[in-house]
Amino acid sequence: MRIKSQKDFFAGLLYLLVGGGFAIGAFNYTIGDSARMGPGYFPLLVGGLLAILGAIIMFRALVVETIDGDPIGKWAWKPLIFIILANFLFGILLGGVPSLGIPALGVMVGIIVLTLVAAYAGPEFKLKEVIVLAIILAAGSYVVFIWGLNLQMQVWPSFISD
Repeated sequence: MRIKSQKDFFAGLLYLLVGGGFAIGAFNYTIGDSARMGPGYFPLLVGGLLAILGAIIMFRALVVETIDGDPIGKWAWKPLIFIILANFLFGILLGGVPSLGIPALGVMVGIIVLTLVAAYAGPEFKLKEVIVLAIILAAGSYVVFIWGLNLQMQVWPSFISD
């Protein structure tokens, strides 16, 4: 059988592998039932649905004809690097690295840096728009996580909040 859409086939394969991995990993926890869900119930359900969706997408990629075979393009290195770097920096800024002498700078600084670095992944970067977005995301995160959910985490750098 010939692959008629490479993009769909490999996207479906990725969904199938990730969903299957989550579903298999869920069996390490108590599953429970619909009335009394255990910690493995939701990952099993979502992983199973994702795996089924992946199988359907893979099947369609083998059956439905496309014009040019929908080939996979080149790797987008710039977005890949900047998105991973943004998340890495967020984790470091949120918790700090005491062994390297990097203090925890809190959620607000972490979200602002995350937004600024991740914005470089796109085709264009407009500093004013990104700063406005970063402030809105930081404020929204504060409202949701600190006020709404009452999570106990460092919001500001220690030299500001002390």
